[in-house]
Amino acid sequence: MFVGHGLLAFALTAAGARWVGRSREHALALGVAAGAFATLPDVDILYAPIGVVASGTFAVEGFWTAGNVVHRAVTHSFVVAAVAALAFGCWSRAETRGGAERADDSASAWHRERGVAITVLVGLIVIAGIVSGPLGAFVMAAFAGVGCGLATAAVRFGGLSPGAVSIVALFGLASHPFGDLVTGEPPQLLYPFDVTLLSERVVLAADPTFHLLGAFWLELATVWLALVVYAALTGRRVRAAVHGRASLGVAYVAAVFAIPAPTLASSYEFVLSVLAVGVVGPVPLVWQRRWHV
Repeated sequence: MFVGHGLLAFALTAAGARWVGRSREHALALGVAAGAFATLPDVDILYAPIGVVASGTFAVEGFWTAGNVVHRAVTHSFVVAAVAALAFGCWSRAETRGGAERADDSASAWHRERGVAITVLVGLIVIAGIVSGPLGAFVMAAFAGVGCGLATAAVRFGGLSPGAVSIVALFGLASHPFGDLVTGEPPQLLYPFDVTLLSERVVLAADPTFHLLGAFWLELATVWLALVVYAALTGRRVRAAVHGRASLGVAYVAAVFAIPAPTLASSYEFVLSVLAVGVVGPVPLVWQRRWHV
């Protein structure tokens, strides 16, 4: 659901902004920012190399041991989302004031906003370190650093106000955990508090294979929703973005006879095979365009 997190936030934010009367360009900027913040919680995948090295082995067990500590915990929390959104808003406010304030002797407003943002984010890092150890602190630090970068980009390139940055950051970060409810372990929604809202994932079907396929179709539907919203906001036709070669993907059905029935526990073959079909299909079109150019 990594791609789906960002695309769903983009589609809902951009469509909602346009519905309330924002311009197409502003709606797109808000949607892109929300989508970027919605993917931010998955920065915790950095636990993979760090956790494996820290475990002193390159075995798979080291990966999962580290993952159980921080993945879907440190950055997948409504509490963290609310606090971080406030900090990113302050950071972006300092970004908008930077040029005018620092050119003057009175740069107190810039320092105040930047100081609040850094203080709040450092507080999150310290708490993550106390609750989840050095690995948790590292993940939270990466989360804070990348988040500040996104806030800066939203102001400089998206032309968003600090208030808008706070809102899209909150929506993107808070929407992320919902996409994880059907895959793997449910997120720790109230981290760092030891309170469990959901102890089991949402089951789409009793059969594990049908459950995986259901999650796959949700992801696919999210991609199409984002495509439709983007096309509507840019004046393009969805049909123009679909090539007849896509119908050849139906042949992938034959893969059912070549690979074991996939489940969440053994989904790698299924995911990699789907990605392979998606990559190989457009290659002739890309080469054709390059030759014409």
